[in-house]
Amino acid sequence: MANGQHEVHLNLNVRGLPVSATLGINEKSNLLKRQGKQVYKLGLGQSPFPVPMPIVKELQANAHQKDYLPVKGLPALCDAVADYYRRTQSLAITGDNVLIGPGSKELMFILQLVYYGDLVIPTPSWVSYAPQAHIIGRHVRWLKTEECNNWLLTPEELDRLCSADPTKPRIVILNYPNNPTGCTYSAEQLKALAEVARKYKIILLSDEIYGELNFKGNHQSIARYYPEGTIIASGLSKWAGAGGWRLGTFAFPSTLTWLRDSMAVVASETFTATSAPIQYAAISAFRGGVELERYLVCSRKILKGLAEWIWATLGAVGVTVAKPEGAFYIFPDFEPLRESLKSKGISGGEELCKKLLDETGVAILPGSSFGRPENELTARMAFVDFDGARALAAVEQLPAGEEVDEAFLREYCGKVLTAIDQLVEWLG
Repeated sequence: MANGQHEVHLNLNVRGLPVSATLGINEKSNLLKRQGKQVYKLGLGQSPFPVPMPIVKELQANAHQKDYLPVKGLPALCDAVADYYRRTQSLAITGDNVLIGPGSKELMFILQLVYYGDLVIPTPSWVSYAPQAHIIGRHVRWLKTEECNNWLLTPEELDRLCSADPTKPRIVILNYPNNPTGCTYSAEQLKALAEVARKYKIILLSDEIYGELNFKGNHQSIARYYPEGTIIASGLSKWAGAGGWRLGTFAFPSTLTWLRDSMAVVASETFTATSAPIQYAAISAFRGGVELERYLVCSRKILKGLAEWIWATLGAVGVTVAKPEGAFYIFPDFEPLRESLKSKGISGGEELCKKLLDETGVAILPGSSFGRPENELTARMAFVDFDGARALAAVEQLPAGEEVDEAFLREYCGKVLTAIDQLVEWLG
């Protein structure tokens, strides 16, 4: 059959969709590096830190595990995940209400597939929420956020959307600490959002994949305040540096077991089961312990130091930046410099990022990749281009309570600081 005939049968929901923006910028950066060009990789949000050694040792010890595991996940792992939420969030989650998948991304896709309703996404948001809905054929409703509110969803904005059609089924995604901004919600903000969610019987998908990277180490789940309608998404990719291991978790309340069971049916006909050795290794991750807690404390210290240095450096040259409170992202707005950027032929975020990469080697993503308007001069930086193992070893030697300073960051996270220096010089 000719290629053209094949194309006729291509799902119209997939035709024309580009590769994920984060993966695309990573592939382009790697291509430029192979061509011998200096590239500062601030595009793909991959943890710079190694997988903690206790988890690696468990993977080594379980490399022989070859049997298909239950579709919903290894029972011991499901129990460990449930215990983690009982221990850290005081939530009444049981192992029966945990679903394990090959990455939280796959579980999110299946959730949208089995639940008929609109997907509501605050903007800016992670790049794959909306394309997944588009592939499945779900309607996406964007909820605007404001820079003055650190790009966070307000209960008033959520209520305004829902009040127009109070009984319509909806999944609302909350992601915090947020990708792409690094901002997070206070307990008071979560309580206010929970009241609106309960009022309209919303299903909340609380994407807390960066929860353990809250700089203060005090992440709170909105499931504390709206347990009956919240699904918590997490995994190993961000806080444990194990993106390539592909293990995600969904934790359901007992009121949504019907939804969990429906997802498990689809899982049985698609991915069958998540990798057995990875699941056995992940048990130790969710059980925690002194060594893992130390790993997290040191990771947070490095990321907090980087976030605050970048925030201050960009702010000093007139860029508007919401101050990150977790994860490894920052979302600058170059609008105050629009006039000077015009002289470079720049009127929108995509032009800004393309010229910046071509002229300085600094790779970042435009705000339009995260649901913002194309003419907006926002962008996301993932400050991860450094040797995480080396930085962790160094921060371990600092006295307790001592924060990292610029000298430390120059020594151990130098490429990130050099990238920002290049950006500032390019801005003129």
